[in-house]
Amino acid sequence: MDHIFFRVGALSGLLAVMAGAFGAHALRDRLAPEFLAAFETAARYQLYHALALLAVPWAATRWPGVLPRWAGWCFLVGTVVFSGSLYALALTGTRWLGAMTPVGGMAFMAGWLCLALSPRSD
Repeated sequence: MDHIFFRVGALSGLLAVMAGAFGAHALRDRLAPEFLAAFETAARYQLYHALALLAVPWAATRWPGVLPRWAGWCFLVGTVVFSGSLYALALTGTRWLGAMTPVGGMAFMAGWLCLALSPRSD
């Protein structure tokens, strides 16, 4: 399972860089500033959590247990829901999609908490 989080993290990083470039070059003159800002936020948080996904396999080998894996799943779900809803909002203008974004943010926070609790006090 750990190699999956590493691969997904690396691919998510690739997609985040591609999305950032797409937003900066192809969307700058096509989106309203508020939608461009949402798109850029989606790409930025996707990149942050791609790096977090890369840390999950390391944490899982250092501190075996369920918490590092839970962190990985939370980061993955958070990326899909948080960044995905912001990408969709920016590209479609469908504002109700923004209501899903906090759910992804909560998944990110849960992932960071799981990662923080992974080391045991020995």
